[in-house]
Amino acid sequence: MKKIISLTILSILLISCGEKKEQSLEAVLASKDLTTIRAKKTKLDTQQQELAAQIKQLNDEISKLDTNKKVPLISTFTANQEEFTHFLELQGNVQTKQNVLIYPEMAGQLQRINVKEGQRVYKGQILGSIDNGGMSNQLAQAQAAEAFAKTSFERQKRLWDQKIGSEIQYLQAKTNYESQQNAVKNLHKTLGKYSIRAPFSGVIDDVIKEQGTVVAPGPGSEIFRIVNLSKMYIETDVPESYITSIKKGKSVEVEFPVLGKTIKSNVRQAGNFINPSNRTFKVEIPVDNKDRTIKPNLTAKLKINDYSNKEALLIPQSIISENAKGEQYVYIVTDLKDKIGTAKQVIILTGKTQGDVVEVLEGVKTGDQIIMEGARSVQNGQEVQIIN
Repeated sequence: MKKIISLTILSILLISCGEKKEQSLEAVLASKDLTTIRAKKTKLDTQQQELAAQIKQLNDEISKLDTNKKVPLISTFTANQEEFTHFLELQGNVQTKQNVLIYPEMAGQLQRINVKEGQRVYKGQILGSIDNGGMSNQLAQAQAAEAFAKTSFERQKRLWDQKIGSEIQYLQAKTNYESQQNAVKNLHKTLGKYSIRAPFSGVIDDVIKEQGTVVAPGPGSEIFRIVNLSKMYIETDVPESYITSIKKGKSVEVEFPVLGKTIKSNVRQAGNFINPSNRTFKVEIPVDNKDRTIKPNLTAKLKINDYSNKEALLIPQSIISENAKGEQYVYIVTDLKDKIGTAKQVIILTGKTQGDVVEVLEGVKTGDQIIMEGARSVQNGQEVQIIN
C-alpha cells in the first residue's frame, strides 16, 4: 500500500512538471524579486493542499479495502445506574453503662457472701450481708411497741366515736401509733442496708472482699463488681466534617476481628458537641450480645453509612487517567458499528470512592460504552475494535 501512495505522489509531481516548464526554485531565489518569490510560494502551497487531499482519499479507500489493518482491541462496559452505599470506616471500643463496683452502705463485718465470680444474678438479689450489730433486736422491740400503740389507738378511737373521753387522749394515742409506725419503717429501711443487693441483672465479674472482712462506706471498700453483658455499646469519635451525614438511625456494620464476628446495628446517638482538642463528635452504637461473647473494652471496626445513592453511575478507579491540568478523564466509544468505533476522551467529575469503584457525577451518562481493558493505550479519536 505504501508503494501505491509513493507512485501516486510521483505521478502527480511528474504531471505537474510536464504541463509547463517553469523556473526552478534556485532560479526564483536567485532573482531576488519579491513578487516572483511570493508567486512561487503560493503555487507550491496550492499543490501541497491538493496532494494532501488526494492522499487522504487514498488512505480512506485503503482503510475500506485493507482487511488486515491493525486496530487496537479493547473491552467495554455499559454505564448503568445502580445503588451505591458509602461507608466511613472507624475504630471503637466496646463499653457498657452497667459496669458497677458495689460498695457497702453500712459499716460492719462482712458476714456472708452468697455469690461467686461468673455467677448470673438478677436485680434485687442479695449478694451478701453485713453483721447488723443487734439491729434486729431493736426492730423486734420497735414492732412490739408499734403493736401496743396500735391497740391503744384503736381502743381510744372506739371511745371517741362513742363521745367518751377527751379529744386530747384520742390525738395522743393516734400520734403515738404513727410515731411507732415510722420508727419501725425506718428500722426496716436501715436494716435492709446491711443486705447487699444487685442493682441490676448481670454477671458477678469480681468478688473483691472476703467473708469476715470489716467494711465501711467509702473508697477502698468495694465488695463486688457486677457487669451487664446484654446491654453493650460502642463509642467512637467521628470527624466534624461528617456531622451532617452521620446521624441517629444510620446503618453500621460492626466487625470484631478477635472474635471473627460481624453484626449489623444502627447509630443510637450522635453527639451535638464538637471536641475542640481533636475536632470530633461522639457516636454511640448498640451491640446485641445474646451469646455474651463480646466483652467490655473489646476493639471493633466500624463501617458507618454516611452516603447512599440509588441511581449512581459507578466505574473502576483503575480506568481513570489524569491530564496535565489535573482533570480526570476516561474513554468512551462513539460511532459504533459492527464492534468498530472511535475512542473519545471525556472529562469526568467524580464523587465518593468505595473499594475499587468511584461514583461519576458528571461527564458520563447512562448507556455510554466505557473502555475498560485497553483504556491506558488508546488515543483520542483513534479507531478501536470491541472484543467483549
